[in-house]
Amino acid sequence: MTLWGARTGAPLAPDVAEFLAAPDAELLAADLEGTRVHARRLHAAGLLSDDELAEAERRLGEIEYEPGDEDVHTLIERRLGAVGRKIHAGRSRNDQVAAALRIYVAEACAEAVAEVEALAQALLDRAEEEAETAIPGYTHLQRAQGVTVGHHLLAWVEMLERDRARFRFAAAQAAPSPLGAGALAGSTLDLPPPPGETMRNSLDAVADRDFALDYLYAVAVLFGHLSRMGEELCLWASSEFGFVRLPGEAATGSSMMPQKLNPDVVELARGKAGTALGRLAGLLAVVKGLPLSYNRDLQEDKEPVFAARRDVRGALRALAVLVGGLELDRDRLAAACADPALYATDAAEELVRAGIPFRDAHERVAAAVRDGTFQPPTERRLRAAPGPGATRDALAAARARWA
Repeated sequence: MTLWGARTGAPLAPDVAEFLAAPDAELLAADLEGTRVHARRLHAAGLLSDDELAEAERRLGEIEYEPGDEDVHTLIERRLGAVGRKIHAGRSRNDQVAAALRIYVAEACAEAVAEVEALAQALLDRAEEEAETAIPGYTHLQRAQGVTVGHHLLAWVEMLERDRARFRFAAAQAAPSPLGAGALAGSTLDLPPPPGETMRNSLDAVADRDFALDYLYAVAVLFGHLSRMGEELCLWASSEFGFVRLPGEAATGSSMMPQKLNPDVVELARGKAGTALGRLAGLLAVVKGLPLSYNRDLQEDKEPVFAARRDVRGALRALAVLVGGLELDRDRLAAACADPALYATDAAEELVRAGIPFRDAHERVAAAVRDGTFQPPTERRLRAAPGPGATRDALAAARARWA
C-alpha cells in the first residue's frame, strides 16, 4: 500500500521501492502520538464523529510495527481501517513526519538527560569517596601539580553538566509542533492548531531539521567528553600509570593473552566520538543546500538520530558501571604524588611570600630543578583550590545542582 499510488497508476519497480524504503520503524510510537493529536483536531473541527475518534484512539493503542508498508505513516493509516480513510485530511506526510521526529527527539533528549544524570551521580559518589586522595594533575601529559582524585572527577561532572544543558536546549528546540503546515502551505480545512507551541511559517515547519542537528550536536559534544574521560581512564589503567584497576564486570580479556584486562568500554566510547561527529557532519551536509520546502533528502535525518540515541544510552550506562567499580591503587598514587617536581610552583610562591619578585623566584626554582638541587617546601600540601576541603565544598555544590 502507498498513500500516493493514485497519481502514478503503477507500482514501483522492486529496486526503486527498495531504494526509497524509509528505515523508520523506530519512529512508530512517536508517529502514533502525532496521529492521536491530529485525530483530535479533526474531531474538534467536526470531521470525525465521537465514535470515529474513539475507534481511532482504540486502534492507535493496538498498532505494532509490521514490515511490508512503504513507511510507518502508511502502516498507521492501513491499520486504522475505515477511519484511516479520513485520518489524513488536513495533513501531509511532510508535517506528519516532522511532528513525529520532533516527538522522538524530545524523548531522546529526556532519556539522555536521565542517563547523563546517572553517570554524574556515579562520579559524585566516587568523588566523595576520594575527596582526600592525592593524584598528580597534568598538563601536556607531564606531571604538573597535585590535586585530589575527587577534584579530577568533579571536572568530568562539570563536562556532563554542560551536556545536560545542551540536551535540554535541543528538547526545547524540538517542542514546537509543525502540524497544520500540511505539505507546505497549510490546509483549507478549518482545523484548530495542535496544543502547545506551534511553528509560525508553514514552509519552515516541514523543512526545518535544526532540532535534529541540535540533538546530534549535543551527542557529539557528549561523546567528545566521554572520549576525554575514556582516554584518561585508559592511561590510568595502563601498567605505566597503574593508578586504577578495572572492574571485571566492565572490562574484557584477550582470546590469546591470559594476563590481559582491557578497557574496552572506555575505548569504544572514545571510538564512538568519531562516529557521533560524522553523523552531525553528515546531516549538516544533507540540509545545507536544500530549497524550501520538503525534499526527500530529509529522509536521511532518521538513521543518524536513531543510532545516536542507542549509542548515548549504551555508553552512559556502561560507563556508570565502570566508574562504580573502579579500584584505586593507592600505593601507585602515593608514589606519583611524592615526585618533588609537583611542588616546584609552591616553592616559587614561598619565595614570593618572602618578598622575592615572582619572575626571580621562578628562575631560581627552575635553575634548581635543572641542576638537580631542587628541594620542595618542608610542608608539602595540596594547593588550596583542589585540596580536600575545597573538593568537599565543590562536591556539596555539585550535588545541589544535580539533585
